[in-house]
Amino acid sequence: MHIGLISDTHGQLRSEISHLFKGVDLIVHAGDVGGAAVLRDLGIIAPVLAVSGNIDARQDPSLPRERLIPIGGLTLHVSHGDELGRPTPERLLATYDADVIVYGHTHRPLFLRDRGRVVVNPGAAGPRRFNLTPGIAKLVVQDRVAHVELIALS
Repeated sequence: MHIGLISDTHGQLRSEISHLFKGVDLIVHAGDVGGAAVLRDLGIIAPVLAVSGNIDARQDPSLPRERLIPIGGLTLHVSHGDELGRPTPERLLATYDADVIVYGHTHRPLFLRDRGRVVVNPGAAGPRRFNLTPGIAKLVVQDRVAHVELIALS
């Protein structure tokens, strides 16, 4: 199964994302969506499951604070990360009991494998902030193993 991972779009969907996510089975958005238009446009590429971030309306039922998604025999937990204050891989692994943990909020791409579990932050795909290169990620789950590719955006 091929999953596109995206976060922190802040209302902007870069044109290159449709090409980079072409052929994915699912897109998971880790919050700070910034408007329904982003989810609608991502939905043209593949089905989308999203959570709310600190800039999104927390009362929107289509954007819960977290999701637990079964994927290829693994469990994927997605939340924005702001619920932990400053999210770190260690805090996420201690808080959530999932095989793959996806979060955003920090705008910093990160991939960590720890005792068979995976933590991934695809980076921020929206407007460039904090002098960081925008990014997304792809997750491939095959034979109950998660493989992650971090992708820098132009």
